[in-house]
Amino acid sequence: MPQAAAQPDPSPQQRSLRARLYHILEAGKTSDRASLIFDVSITTLIIANVVAFSLETVPAIEAVYGGHLELFNIVSVAVFTVEYLVRIWVCTEHGPYRRLSPMGARWRFVCTPMMIVDLLAIAPFYLAFFFAIDLRVLRVFRLLRFFKLARYSPALMSLSRVLWLERRALAAALIVMSGALLVSSTLLYFIEREAQPEAFGSVPAAMWWSIATLTTVGYGDVVPITAAGRMIGGLVMLLGLGMFALPIGIIATGFSQEIHRREFAVTWGMVARVPLFSALEPDEIFAVMGRLEAMSVAQGTHIAHAGDTADAMYFIVGGEVEVVRDGDPVILTEGDFFGELALLQDTRRRHELIAISDCNLLKLSADDFAILSRRHPEIGKAVELVASRRANEDDAFTETEELAAAQMDD
Repeated sequence: MPQAAAQPDPSPQQRSLRARLYHILEAGKTSDRASLIFDVSITTLIIANVVAFSLETVPAIEAVYGGHLELFNIVSVAVFTVEYLVRIWVCTEHGPYRRLSPMGARWRFVCTPMMIVDLLAIAPFYLAFFFAIDLRVLRVFRLLRFFKLARYSPALMSLSRVLWLERRALAAALIVMSGALLVSSTLLYFIEREAQPEAFGSVPAAMWWSIATLTTVGYGDVVPITAAGRMIGGLVMLLGLGMFALPIGIIATGFSQEIHRREFAVTWGMVARVPLFSALEPDEIFAVMGRLEAMSVAQGTHIAHAGDTADAMYFIVGGEVEVVRDGDPVILTEGDFFGELALLQDTRRRHELIAISDCNLLKLSADDFAILSRRHPEIGKAVELVASRRANEDDAFTETEELAAAQMDD
């Protein structure tokens, strides 16, 4: 990892501590107890902050417990500040940032969306010391802490991924909805403007009725009174049932597929730790996340049998996998991966693969790899290099041993 000229190299103790904190805060280690405790604690604190904000708006509670709630807010800000600073310190452990200087890596990291959310969640508290700001206004900014849950909630992570993957379909649906809104409001403007100039005196004014009707909300504060207007209104109601169901159906279908595809949350840090993907840019790693299938495997499960068709490769996120072969068995642990030949060749497994503990795996199918390698040729070249090494070593190593040797050479 390159170091800035003005900064001394960190001591081994500092590197060890930084790596450990990185695993707890960023790496998404589903099998790590400290990481789980940290995630649950921060999630609980965020929810408690949202509840405290709501209680502060009740005058009776504010009068009695206002001091306690303010103390809780100060403690929360202190915790979130320490979390923010530690994340900045450990970000140099991110695979994509290791080729940058510490200053460059940290600058890029603080500009990521989640770090911006973290900053906005604590910045108003400190700004109050330098600017004359109404404290009641600052309370509103505490709601930004709710969005910190996106870092810890598998459901919110899955929803954000669905919105990104379905962005083109949602944009098309938005265009259709906008067209329906414009046409319906224009028709009612020409039909009702003389009968109700205060409600339909312009197309923008008529859009309020169109929105309420297309969404089937129907407030009833503005309604057509002419016969032609009511006929158009009925058609708009029927049209709204179909048009506004489009984005709901797109999101619901995508979310359902995403939930059934993954048995646990795949995080950015989890993918960034995989050597094959460590050189990718952060946005490219996010794209890779959409191609990986999460699998939870119970202890004693046969992941693959000798002779099975090899149609995917696997990355170990947590747990241990045993490769049964002649001689001493090979134990694969967190961070190892196997089955990469399947991404290039229609081969069969040569060894039994058994989970010797409860395991969390990331599966990349051959089809998904083909799509991924077209978008990121460097990934395909890296796998081809490993495959060519294996072919030229005359079976001196087994599939797992060769991979371990290649990682040691790197």
